[in-house]
Amino acid sequence: MTEHIPPDFRVPGFLAAGLAAGIKKTQVKDFALLYSEVPAAAAGVFTTNRVKAAPVLLSRERVKSGKGRAILVNSGCANACTGQKGIRDGQRLSRRIASSLKIDPQEVLLASTGVIGKVLPLEAMEKSIPSLVASLSSEGLADAALAIMTTDTKPKAALVRDRVNGKEVTLAGIAKGAGMISPKMATLLVFVLTDAAISAGALRKALKEGVQGSFNRITVDGDTSTNDTLLILANGRAGNGRIQPATPGFRKFSALLHDLLLALAKKTVADGEGVTKVVRILVERARTASEAEKVARAVANSPLVKTAFFGEDANWGRILCAAGYSGAPIDAEKVDIFFDHVQVVRKGQGAGPEKEEPATAVMKKGEYTVRLDLHRGASRTFLFTTDFSFDYVKINASYRS
Repeated sequence: MTEHIPPDFRVPGFLAAGLAAGIKKTQVKDFALLYSEVPAAAAGVFTTNRVKAAPVLLSRERVKSGKGRAILVNSGCANACTGQKGIRDGQRLSRRIASSLKIDPQEVLLASTGVIGKVLPLEAMEKSIPSLVASLSSEGLADAALAIMTTDTKPKAALVRDRVNGKEVTLAGIAKGAGMISPKMATLLVFVLTDAAISAGALRKALKEGVQGSFNRITVDGDTSTNDTLLILANGRAGNGRIQPATPGFRKFSALLHDLLLALAKKTVADGEGVTKVVRILVERARTASEAEKVARAVANSPLVKTAFFGEDANWGRILCAAGYSGAPIDAEKVDIFFDHVQVVRKGQGAGPEKEEPATAVMKKGEYTVRLDLHRGASRTFLFTTDFSFDYVKINASYRS
């Protein structure tokens, strides 16, 4: 799977590793560690689900300090709905890793993904920690990307480099996610490493803005996970002038981070469980941004719309129906709908049977845009969604087995 990893996939001052610890039954890589050789600024965003996994609760508190040195990740077990034992297990693993790395346990951030309700196989994980630490390498990000996968078919990785405040800055990211994807950051894991020198406050602001334009613009199945976690560490090794909010350097860094996150988000939705189509839902000329968002999410998450995408059926009635129940006060007699350049609805009615063939041709593509023009105002938004295939049902019907 190395063809999915960018060349020279590393960030100065960071080491990483991924190995098989026996957390999964299949003996594939399932335990990963990311580590900054020097103190680093840290920021994170987490699931909005009120049911939060133990690693989310621990990392959310720790990252408030704005500091972090290590991210310990496992796949195969979510450590969610495990009560105080889940918290204690996370704390214990933090102490073991911190002792091995000679850092403060509060500098260890945790993330898990897998089946909900299972406790961590603590003995197997603790037994693997010495090997995990010993295998840390500047080339280890690729192994870490493999170790965080569950039903993913390929690792998701992205890299950007550019000059910020006079120095070359590197940002690298890995992501995991294929099902239970409707981030409202929100099972989705994303980890970004950068050698940029940036204040913790500026890092938090850049991350929050970047997520809004990337991971909060995708959906696979409308489910928001208990474990969704996005963490970023910045160690300052680039030697650039320290980035502060509301400066040219901040704007440049934010743009790079947005590009990286959007690339990872698109890879995530394209690798959704059973996905054969990636569809951008574009809502234009809504009265408000909130109304545009409601319409886009209703269409993007509609099972009937998504199954029509899979069947390559230009059933525009399902799209208009979803827009109608979205909660946004649309005027159905004004709505136009397009599949790429092909208009299938004009003022709330079908544009004619002659549009069926060209619309179906658009739907046979792996990626296309469905555009809804509401003719109500000047606001717009977009979401990337997917189809629902037979394989999605098969995967999730037998996920625990």
